[in-house]
Amino acid sequence: MMRLSFTEALSKDIPSNYQGVEVCEIISQWLLHHSERENECRDLLKYILRKAREMEASDVDLGAPGCSNKIWMRVFGNKKPVEDLGEFSLIDTNTLIISWLSPAQRSRLFMQKSLDFPLAFDIGGNEVRFRGTAFFDRNALGANFRRINDNLLVMEQLGIPEVVANRMNLRYEKTGLVLITGITGSGKSTTLNAIIDMNNRQNNGHIVSIDSPIEYVHHSKNCLVRHREVGVDVLSFEHGAVEALRQDPDIIVVGEMRDPQTIATVLEITDSGHKAFTTLHTSSAIDSVHRIVAEFPTDSQERVRNRLADVLTVCMSQKLVPTTDGKLTLAKEILSVDSSVQAAIRNKNIGEIYQMMVEGKKLGMCTLEQDLKTLYQKGHISQQTALNYANNKKRMHQLMSVI
Repeated sequence: MMRLSFTEALSKDIPSNYQGVEVCEIISQWLLHHSERENECRDLLKYILRKAREMEASDVDLGAPGCSNKIWMRVFGNKKPVEDLGEFSLIDTNTLIISWLSPAQRSRLFMQKSLDFPLAFDIGGNEVRFRGTAFFDRNALGANFRRINDNLLVMEQLGIPEVVANRMNLRYEKTGLVLITGITGSGKSTTLNAIIDMNNRQNNGHIVSIDSPIEYVHHSKNCLVRHREVGVDVLSFEHGAVEALRQDPDIIVVGEMRDPQTIATVLEITDSGHKAFTTLHTSSAIDSVHRIVAEFPTDSQERVRNRLADVLTVCMSQKLVPTTDGKLTLAKEILSVDSSVQAAIRNKNIGEIYQMMVEGKKLGMCTLEQDLKTLYQKGHISQQTALNYANNKKRMHQLMSVI
């Protein structure tokens, strides 16, 4: 079993009847009085995360009974234990996780039983970043670390048509809401960061980004870029968005619309003449419109529909799908809002939007099914993968039948 050098000594200081937070508080105090042991923990955690980077893993999971003393990594969509890293006791993993947290972060974790936090360290002069999430699982600490891509992608690499990229660019459109949607692990952050970087390079303005936690740090290039972390620099996404209005912004980035209050605030800031980028956990453009409207009471929904129709400019929904060579590629659905789409949203004819995307190629639009068909025709994915990942299975079968 792979262990920290001091695990046995630490274990003796933990009463046998202690569990969960009680154990973690003892470990936290122990580390505060043994800084050299804390450094040992951090070095071991960095070793594990460097291994993940070498393996091109998107996620690392460790700790709590669920991991069965193993380190798990997701590589190209498949999550498996990494056997050559050995085994870790619950004391080991509790200590590894706690070692990276500040005293204030530890207090929040012990009180709230969950914590999102950034993790960054240097490899060969380059900063490597992970998004950490710590939580309790059967009275022990577990954690997930999501690797943040070292390099930003450009719009062409994401396959976003120029006509759509221009709508996301402050140079061409000064106002409006850009939505990036998809399930967890679908690459939303990668796409959002590419959009931010495009604006940072091509415009002279001010970008305020509210993150939870901060993932990729955009250094000011042609734009002044400010990052504010929820729980550290600002109380919530909602507070951050409202406060940003008083900071002379051109673009406001809200990391995620998690609740009706944040959604209402994002609609308000775009309605006031600003450009906003945000993400939503939905799998299609139509689902995104339905989800936003459904978050509000019935007597408010007409007003929300009208405001959404006025401010929404682009909705891009995406999935990461397995390729024929065992990797992952982006499949996307793009809605570029014009007067017809606006009318459909206002008049509750949201179902008509699908056909508008089918016929909207000149505007850069496409359905997920059309994009999957293109990936299949190029040999990037199999026919079965296209069918598995389609939102509209019937439509996917129809498209495949005419190839």
